[in-house]
This record gives sequence, structure tokens and C-alpha cells, in this order.
Amino acid sequence: MSGSGQHVGYIRVSCVEQNTSRQLEGFQLNKTFTDRISGKSTDRPQLQACIEYVRDGDTLHVHSMDRLARNLDDLRRLVRQLNEKGVIVQFHKEALTFTGEATPMANLLLNMLGAVAEFERSLILERQREGIAIAKAAGKYRGGKPKLNTEQVAALKARIATGVPKAAVAREFSISRETLYTYLATPEAACQS
Repeated sequence: MSGSGQHVGYIRVSCVEQNTSRQLEGFQLNKTFTDRISGKSTDRPQLQACIEYVRDGDTLHVHSMDRLARNLDDLRRLVRQLNEKGVIVQFHKEALTFTGEATPMANLLLNMLGAVAEFERSLILERQREGIAIAKAAGKYRGGKPKLNTEQVAALKARIATGVPKAAVAREFSISRETLYTYLATPEAACQS
């Protein structure tokens, strides 16, 4: 594996509003794939397109491990999958390159730093949950804005009562099935406009 092929970049941000410019800035890349989606799943359109695109001898440049995968299992699987295709994976923040040569040091670094990234993510989520709990206890947290107003909730419940499948109703109102079930369990008086 020479790395003499193309230099391909993979960039991921969690939402549309986030800026991608700081990732891989200043690198000469032949092609870049960008996902604007959560990294909790590896089923991301541009990630899958990137994996399909890269060839033996290419180098995949990623800003940091947590941009490629959120947990250690996914990280190891993706790096192994890419290396098996003959693709070098380079993480710039961690200054690590994985060529597929399964040296004990490379395996240790991938596992150790991947586990640290996963641990950091879980700490952030835990602090977020604690902050929300404190804000709720103080009466300062109201949650997200309701997706539907009172009339929409009544229409939703009427559609369900006539036998329309719940998944179809959720799609019709552009809400998740979990949100639909929440509205079904909520008395109409509690719904806000």
C-alpha cells in the first residue's frame, strides 16, 4: 500500500448550521465527502459514498476519530474495512495513520484513543442530562417547542381513530412515531398551540 493514489477527505458535522471549514483546512484533496448528520450511526449517505469511492492506494483524511465514528466498535470496523480495501486512514487531530499493518502499537493506539473519544462523548451527554435535570428542578427548562398545535393533535387522533396506520399518520404530520405516541398519550387540554 503506497498511498500514491488520491487524497480523499471525509468531513462530518452534526447539524446543517455547523461550519465545516475548520476540518481539513489547508489540505490538497482530490475529493471531499461531507455529512451534516449525527455520527451515532455509520449509515450516513456521504460516508457510504466515500467508502464506495476510495480505492487501493488512496489516503482517506479525517479531522479526528470522532468525526468518523462515535463508538469504538464502529471506529475499529470502519478503519479495518478501509484498510482491507488498501486505503490508508489518516486522523489529523490525533496525528495517527493506519495503513492496515496490524502492529501491536497501531492496534493499541486505535483502541485506546477510540475508547477515550467514546468516553468523552458519554461524559458530555451525562453533563447535558444533569444540566437539564437541574434546570427542570428549578423550573427553568421547558423542553422543545411542541411540534403540533391543538387542532393538529385533534386531527392526528381522529386519523388514528379511523384506522389509518400510525406510521402513515406520523409521516403525514412530519413527526416521529415516538412523538406520535406521546401525543396519543397526552390529553388534549395539555397540548399547546
